[in-house]
Amino acid sequence: MDERIEHARRLCSHSVFGGEADVLPVADRELDAVEADLTLIRGRVLHARFLEQRTSDERELELFQHAAHLYRSLGDGRGEAEAQFWIGTYHQVVEGDDAAALPALQRSRELATATGDRLTLSYALRHLGIAEHHAGRLPAARDLLDESTRLRRELAFPEGVAANLVGLAYIAAAEGCPADARALLDEAAELAAGAGAKAVLHSIDEARAEL
Repeated sequence: MDERIEHARRLCSHSVFGGEADVLPVADRELDAVEADLTLIRGRVLHARFLEQRTSDERELELFQHAAHLYRSLGDGRGEAEAQFWIGTYHQVVEGDDAAALPALQRSRELATATGDRLTLSYALRHLGIAEHHAGRLPAARDLLDESTRLRRELAFPEGVAANLVGLAYIAAAEGCPADARALLDEAAELAAGAGAKAVLHSIDEARAEL
């Protein structure tokens, strides 16, 4: 980010002192890229604050939408995939509206697949699986979470695997397989503890109490 800002600054100097006005569109693109990254992370900060305080802030969605627009204008499919995921997550997690979330989550899945972004793909698949679970389509939910989990194992993302295993445990319990659910939670607890993922450990405790 700092390099892009410095590059834009140098281009401005070339334009002002060297009469190279044709470099200004490049400076604009550099700054748009910086703005997109900054906007996305500001939205993520607001989402993390929501998870902690359970108080929504509509600026979160506005930030994610603006980031998606900037990435799209830059032709940055990888960045847009991440922004679309967070748009979907806002609708699903903050508003509790799976129907509103699905278009953005599906778009995130498409873009992440096209750009080879396996981490963002794992997130999109997870939340698409959550939507299927909410709709009572358990086999589809399990398939999506299984694929997300496979990607997260490949990426050495143990806390993400653990979070998915909790979801799979709920599905197993709903399908009448309590022993499978317990085994999934046991593995999740081991992974979460090793990764220091306290929030996931808390969700595991909640799942044990419910199941």
